[in-house]
Amino acid sequence: MRVWGVTRSGKGDHTHAEKILAVSELNEALPHADYVVIAAPETPETRHLIAAEQLGRMKRGGRLINVARGSLLDETALIAALKSGALGGAALDVTGIEPLPAESPLWNTPNLFITPHTSAISERLWERETELFLKLLDQWFSGKELSNRVDLSRGY
Repeated sequence: MRVWGVTRSGKGDHTHAEKILAVSELNEALPHADYVVIAAPETPETRHLIAAEQLGRMKRGGRLINVARGSLLDETALIAALKSGALGGAALDVTGIEPLPAESPLWNTPNLFITPHTSAISERLWERETELFLKLLDQWFSGKELSNRVDLSRGY
């Protein structure tokens, strides 16, 4: 598998990514992807980050996975792309309205897998959470700068 990442700046850790592009290059990257995973924060700039234009640039039969926030994806455009067969499938761990109402058209959309906002859950969840908590606690009591700090100036 070849992995490309997209960040605000186009910079990032290349340990697991062959290429990292700036978000301004997202539309050029989409036609190369078999799978697109949305894992960005919710900010005013990321609302409908993936909309009809972006879905239209994806490979026919491509797959989309959203584990971020429902507001990053235009669900109406996703439904249309799945119904037309332009996309081969999608998985949503988040939706614009949660819990997802019974009358939502997402429930009847072909090739759509919906989970109840549980993508972070694994057998190692509490182990990872405990490690992070202990690391932050050590940083706090040592007077060091805290990692994983919320950056309000960036909107998250």
